[in-house]
Amino acid sequence: MKPPRATLFRTAAALATLALGAAAVPAVSQTARAATPATATPATATPATAEATPAEAQWIDRATVVWKAEHTAATVEELSYADGGTLRLTPASLTDAQKAAYPHLAGRPAYRLDPRDRDKAATALRGPLAAVQRAADDHDHVLHRTGVQIPGVLDDLYADRARAARLGPVFHGARPTLSVWAPTARSVSLDLDGRTVAMRRDPGSGVWSVTGGPEWRDKPYRYRVKVWAPSVGKTVTNEVTDPYSTALTADSARSLVTDLADPRLAPAGWASLKKPAAVPLRDARIQELHIRDFSSADRTSAHPGQYLAFTDRDSDGMRHLGRLARSGTSYVHLLPAFDFGTVPERRSDQARPGCELAALPADSDQQQKCVAETAAKDGFNWGYDPLHYTVPEGSYASDPDGPARTREFRQMVQGLAHAGLRTVMDVVYNHTVAAGQDEKSVLDRIVPGYYQRLLDDGGVATSTCCPGTAPEHAMMGKLVVDSIVTWARQYKVDGFRFDLMGHHPKANILAVRKALDALTPAKDGVDGKSIILYGEGWNFGEVADDARFVQATQRNMAGTGIATFSDRARDAVRGGGPFDEDPRVQGFASGLFTDPNGSPAGGSPDEQRARLLHAQDLIKVGLSGNLADYTFTDTGGRRVKGSEVDYNGSPAGYAAAPGDALAYADAHDNETLYDALAYKLPAATSAADRARAQVLALATATLSQGPALSQAGTDLLRSKSLDRNSFDSGDWFNAIHWDCASGNGFGRGLPPAADNEPKWPYAKPLLTNPAVRPGCPEITGASASYRDLLRIRTTEKAFSQATAEGVQKALSFPLSGTGETPGVITMRLGGLVVVFNATPSRQSQTVPALAGSPYALHPIQAHGADATVKTSRYERASGTFTVPGRTVAVYAAGG
Repeated sequence: MKPPRATLFRTAAALATLALGAAAVPAVSQTARAATPATATPATATPATAEATPAEAQWIDRATVVWKAEHTAATVEELSYADGGTLRLTPASLTDAQKAAYPHLAGRPAYRLDPRDRDKAATALRGPLAAVQRAADDHDHVLHRTGVQIPGVLDDLYADRARAARLGPVFHGARPTLSVWAPTARSVSLDLDGRTVAMRRDPGSGVWSVTGGPEWRDKPYRYRVKVWAPSVGKTVTNEVTDPYSTALTADSARSLVTDLADPRLAPAGWASLKKPAAVPLRDARIQELHIRDFSSADRTSAHPGQYLAFTDRDSDGMRHLGRLARSGTSYVHLLPAFDFGTVPERRSDQARPGCELAALPADSDQQQKCVAETAAKDGFNWGYDPLHYTVPEGSYASDPDGPARTREFRQMVQGLAHAGLRTVMDVVYNHTVAAGQDEKSVLDRIVPGYYQRLLDDGGVATSTCCPGTAPEHAMMGKLVVDSIVTWARQYKVDGFRFDLMGHHPKANILAVRKALDALTPAKDGVDGKSIILYGEGWNFGEVADDARFVQATQRNMAGTGIATFSDRARDAVRGGGPFDEDPRVQGFASGLFTDPNGSPAGGSPDEQRARLLHAQDLIKVGLSGNLADYTFTDTGGRRVKGSEVDYNGSPAGYAAAPGDALAYADAHDNETLYDALAYKLPAATSAADRARAQVLALATATLSQGPALSQAGTDLLRSKSLDRNSFDSGDWFNAIHWDCASGNGFGRGLPPAADNEPKWPYAKPLLTNPAVRPGCPEITGASASYRDLLRIRTTEKAFSQATAEGVQKALSFPLSGTGETPGVITMRLGGLVVVFNATPSRQSQTVPALAGSPYALHPIQAHGADATVKTSRYERASGTFTVPGRTVAVYAAGG
């Protein structure tokens, strides 16, 4: 089952089902606060177009309209625009190039614009527009009338010149120029600090610009855009912030005329900041981290919940990140830190739960109820609801009103660098927080109907959870590239993770890669080629199966050097999927067949055994880096390629090289790894064994070829009290507890009802089960064992194969086949042998080909934190490796 990132707003769309690959799974939800209706001044509207109508015709270039209406000898077709103007249409066929550009329209009727009318296009696009079919013998008899989608023709008319424009505030010395692309606007003016300034339109690009003096610096502004708005069927005058904003006032009320190169915005040492050495994507070991989670419960931090918490070098959180960095973690992946639309940015405006949460029972429903009462007004949200793509979020700053956002974001990057970590940003260009005339709609109130992806009827696509964007349109694609480059150049961000990347064209993501590769230390202060890119390559929605363009999906991104999350091994390790009615469905690390939990969802012993062995094959493909052509013997005894191993009807292996697939056992979506195992392991499993199962599950990603990611705190057995979708569950359920004396977050009450209530019958007995509540020995022991494995992964070059050929030569599974032990995977990698024993008991694995060869437990484990792994044994005469239960043992040759 392929999981979408959990970001559906809690509206009717939140309950929609997304068809993802072979399985249909309900989307997880992220609440957006109800937005206040937009304030706009309506102008006079033509009575015939006084309300929104469907837009089933698509004007794809200056000469071509595609429309479901079929022409006959008895019909006449035309485009009708303001004041009775018409553009004549004649039947035509789409060219091969047009069909390739618009595959979803390839089979539909097409019409050519009369050449005599084409010079009227720019005028027609700036007002109400309709496609009209009339009776040929009675011109007043309208047979069909519909609105017209215009992104294609706007690109054809303006994109060549508009792509080259520098939008937003651009400084030439002390003089700023403000520019905004608004080709359909009747007028655009600048509201600068309370006064109106006229702007000039470039007819070739559709860009409106104005240049000011030095006194404009840091002044608040908005654009006043008079434009036809199809969503309300009238001409409106919108006061809108700048899509290319570089700074904002509190709560994103106004943009600021800010120069990011202004020395006042640079913290001490910014220009000379030395980053840790770049790590190739194939070797990246990534901690996924929410800024507020990091420090909100850290009593040793002077700046809880803020960017500046990463400058508190002696806090528990920063000390832990330093330990991870020294062990091999190379990147911190920050959940969205751009300006988002669902949190009051001033702390004084943020609500707090009014209950004594800590005093309530571990299995009470009162904690979640109390948290839910303030969730819409508190300071917490994951932030997958973009408002301004290229400004740091204000709620994480000491003062959201002005330059502190910029300066303190940079201080955060510095703090991470000083800890030995590079910075990745989670970016969400696939949707916006709002569309139409909503006051939190920025793009759609400037160029209505362009930036959002439209469906056949003209409605905005919401398969991503929210109003979807259309990066296939030239200027939305440009916004993505320009924004990424700004974060890289001005904030020294070292990597980007694309949310729902499969909703982007592959060409758009490759354009980002090309733009970053052009950045050099001499010219830009950063080495763009060292910046890593990865994303969610899920295939679903209106763009699925390349319906509108070649998508940036798992399969399509193979060979590009841009990684996609791989769900294959993750599901095999954990068991089941995030939307199982019974959350106890087991997998490799959670006791499938070898330690059954008694759930009827598990099936018969024979069924469990078969599922477990197949899961082991999926994990082997994952350990290879999900390579499509990696060849091995599967548990059925067949010689197969990774692409021939089934994953819910799709190939398990899809990568062309190590680095194409990103391995993970948990992330912010769905239950934490500890919580998933809490459901799945038998209820009587001890806290110590739960910790061992956690480390084993993490090891399947940590010791894989290619990059790997884990959720921050997972090495500390982090729990969110079984919450599967904590996007708006507040600090109570989300905060990371760096001090083991504070626990791991388990037993903080039943998880929020909105997304978890059906699982409460399973959750309630667990939350009061002392075996599921780890103490300091389990928490600190798991973390130390994980760090030992990280050090092995970092120091042993065999884990860092650069090519698929290198992996094939170095990696094998000598015991794979019909005699493979259920629950045990034995991996040979260069001079190493790694045994993953997921069973609860000690297991011996004999590799006849190694009989007589000297092996010993790897020195890092032999002198490491885990006393249990030190009891592993090797018998040289027979080539037998004996490993304790729920243990990963790494042996080195020559011991």
